[in-house]
Amino acid sequence: MTLINGVGLRGWKSGQRKNLLFGAVLGVGLAVFAQGAAAQSTSSTDASAKAADESKTKTQVPASAKAVGPENTPAVDNDSYHIGLADQLMISVWKEPELSLAVVVRPDGVITLPLINDLHVVGLKPVELQQILIDKLKPFLTEPQVTVIVQGIRSRKVYLVGNVGKQGSIPLDGGETILQLLAASGGVGPFAKADSIYILRTENNKQIRIPFQYKKALKGKVKEDILLQPGDIIVVP
Repeated sequence: MTLINGVGLRGWKSGQRKNLLFGAVLGVGLAVFAQGAAAQSTSSTDASAKAADESKTKTQVPASAKAVGPENTPAVDNDSYHIGLADQLMISVWKEPELSLAVVVRPDGVITLPLINDLHVVGLKPVELQQILIDKLKPFLTEPQVTVIVQGIRSRKVYLVGNVGKQGSIPLDGGETILQLLAASGGVGPFAKADSIYILRTENNKQIRIPFQYKKALKGKVKEDILLQPGDIIVVP
């Protein structure tokens, strides 16, 4: 009876150890599985968050791109600059957004504005146009405040033709002479008649011919170096 009980006790203890060992192994396995699942969930969450951040970054517009606007406003002296054909103007009327807009001077020298309709502006200084607009808006507004800004200068051009290094239209920044223009265009050609160069200029709706003493200008005689005006045509025979 003692032997049987001892054998039974040993068998029971052995079974208990096996059950405990199995439970421990099972517990470790479950813990590893849970840890792996948690890691996978965290990784998935991180990936989703990263994708969302990348998407947000891609859709954001850089500050430099937002700052891009129309043409850079050129340096214009409102007291001396005269508005020309194809110039772009910004007309701003204080507290009147419906009357504030950008306009381009048409080939006929006219712009069109609300309440004012057509207005000839070629040849006017920005400050002169500003005063004209104020006067024309007084019947509609109380003490109108108007600002005229030249946003794009497209009218200040001269044209070079004939025996020169480069023909075509050339923009004027202001203060250029014919000798400077010829130098910037590669100079006169080897077979050019330098003493026969002339300028075609329109004054009072008439075209006049202005001779240019090229060789004298090269010798430093400043009076011979003609100051260019928008619309001049330099002809080099």
